[in-house]
Amino acid sequence: MLDFTSVLYLGMRHTHAALRPCRQMTTGRPVALQSPAAAERVADDLARLTGLEQATMGPSSTHLFWDIFEVLSGHGIAIFVDDGTYPIARWGVERAAAKGIRSTVFPKHDPRALRAALDQGVGDGARPVVATDALCPLTGRPAPLPEYARMVRRHGGFLIVDDTQGLGLLGRAPSPDRPYGMGGGGTLAWFGLSGPDVIVVSSLAKGFGVPIAMIGSGRRTIEQFKALSQTRVHCSPPSIAAIHAAENALRMNAILGSALRSRLIGLVRLFRAGLRAIGLAAHGGLFPFQTLRTKHGDDASAIHTSLLRQGIRTVLHRARPRQDVLLSFVITAPHTPSDIIRALGALRDWNDLSGESMATAAP
Repeated sequence: MLDFTSVLYLGMRHTHAALRPCRQMTTGRPVALQSPAAAERVADDLARLTGLEQATMGPSSTHLFWDIFEVLSGHGIAIFVDDGTYPIARWGVERAAAKGIRSTVFPKHDPRALRAALDQGVGDGARPVVATDALCPLTGRPAPLPEYARMVRRHGGFLIVDDTQGLGLLGRAPSPDRPYGMGGGGTLAWFGLSGPDVIVVSSLAKGFGVPIAMIGSGRRTIEQFKALSQTRVHCSPPSIAAIHAAENALRMNAILGSALRSRLIGLVRLFRAGLRAIGLAAHGGLFPFQTLRTKHGDDASAIHTSLLRQGIRTVLHRARPRQDVLLSFVITAPHTPSDIIRALGALRDWNDLSGESMATAAP
């Protein structure tokens, strides 16, 4: 089965043989009592990679988002949520709202709407906390993080960014030849954005293939998080095996990351050029999550079924509940040009048999 459903964008898989041995999976102690030395080293390496002052680790981004808004609540905050923000970050916002912290949702990637919301919502002296995803996989477009940061700084607030999609893929100094940039430090590195008022939460489960997460920011904010986080007291810490896998991912990124990202961008370009050649198009830009531009959700479902019959697995999903069904290909570095050509051939055959173009006009 040719599979286009995995979000392991760089194809990192960490076998037992590739990991440093461990004598036990967990210490039996909450991380608030004792953090494994290896976890501290990984956190320091991630802080350097992302350009942040300090970082710490968590079992998942859910754990980190569960705590961060409450940790900041002592600053007298009001929360402003970009409508494109992924549900996991929203769960943390909902918990804070249940405890009485005011939250406001503004339209996706809209600095003007955020400015209006801030002007209206921080008049009582509350410090704004703006929460957003760094990158939208459906469009391939980053959030306007520099604009968000400038507005937050005018009000003395914080910008919280979920960079799960960007970490490992994007990096510093992007160029036409290297649209993903260099290093894999994430979307903030891609923008050249940092500062003690920027807080980044990222799972390593996509670009780096490790079920573990980081939170990074200025030193004072991370020390405050470590002191006040309740999940560090009441939940299990990251497993030793996951920490060792993160070490391995960072080693692989240093040695192979540039070549993997170069290979991946070539495959994405091949896919998009092939779509154009057969009269089709996809959302997603150069991001590896490519969503076909179909006229109707029924088309997406029918194409998905047809591709499965030909041994090609794709992602059938909805952007929001009750919206049209979408069909996406997730392209990863382990795919080959032959894989892409096979998928394009199956799409061409469907398009020819359907009697009319299944896609909207190419952008």
